[in-house]
Amino acid sequence: MPRSSVLFAFLLLTFTACSESETMEGEEPATEETQTAPEYAMVIHGGAGTILPDDMTPERADGIRAAMNAALDAGEAVLKAGGTAADAVEATIWVLEDSPHFNAGKGAVFTNAGINEMDASFMTGHDLQAGAVGGLTTIKHPISAARAVLDKSEHVLLAGKGANDFAIEQGLETVDPAYFRVDWRWEALQKALEGEKVEQEQIQGNRIIEDIDHKYGTVGCVALDKSGNLAAGTSTGGMTNKRYNRLGDSPIIGAGTYANNATAGVSCTGWGEYFIRYAVAYDIHARMAYGGASLEEAANAVVHETLVEAGGTGGLIALDAKGNVVMPFNTPGMYRGYLKAGGEREIEFYK
Repeated sequence: MPRSSVLFAFLLLTFTACSESETMEGEEPATEETQTAPEYAMVIHGGAGTILPDDMTPERADGIRAAMNAALDAGEAVLKAGGTAADAVEATIWVLEDSPHFNAGKGAVFTNAGINEMDASFMTGHDLQAGAVGGLTTIKHPISAARAVLDKSEHVLLAGKGANDFAIEQGLETVDPAYFRVDWRWEALQKALEGEKVEQEQIQGNRIIEDIDHKYGTVGCVALDKSGNLAAGTSTGGMTNKRYNRLGDSPIIGAGTYANNATAGVSCTGWGEYFIRYAVAYDIHARMAYGGASLEEAANAVVHETLVEAGGTGGLIALDAKGNVVMPFNTPGMYRGYLKAGGEREIEFYK
């Protein structure tokens, strides 16, 4: 081969190699806008608050982790089989409501009157339909009552006796109120009534002020199905020693729960009065829809700036149609976890 041809070939190979190297080095990492969505995904929480390793026994930690894994398993089974995000959310929260480790369903806290009053909400992102219930006392799975309001009622929020009656009319499972009794929750009420500051509240007029160390055991789930639809649900027993049929953010659409395919699904846990005042779940949506914020930017701004500046404590989970997951909180800990198609899974308790 002539020397000029060899030189040309060498230069051509060098140029090609350099170009490929520059392209690889110059590639931008996947962002929320450019990444490929997983086939399905879901995220859960079991409440935020003063959750510290020093206060956690190995047995309790194992029990909470097992319940959260079982909840993720239940939801993933629905999603993997091609089920809807709504079905996955309901199946997941059923497991959490059946566990005494969380302040929802079986583990619900006691009111000042010594009963359990449970609240829940549900929203689907493809049609913006929503349902919620407050003050349930005999319905085993409040999240199903919230979904029944969404599916089978022209209303959005039902409360008290009417909510219980409606759920019974829909054929939902009922239990004796004694089913919800968990001894350590009852003991917490007794300590609160005795004035000990274990799960403290003070009543000033009609305003409830909680100790910042209060543990919010609310549970929630957001799911993304194979059709690209989002759904979100939240369930809670409310606040230990609550009075006057108090409702927090959990049954309030836009405060404790929100879902919109165009932005994200959100479920919150924390000091409910603040989450209501600042419409926290909806604010995530609004920052994304009207301000162009990413899910991570919106969630961090609300939890670490808006709430902190106002004095509100808690956290939230959120998931968008691209499969991006965020789980911010401004308390010492939050029970939280997520999974994505392909085997990615994580469960965390602390910061």
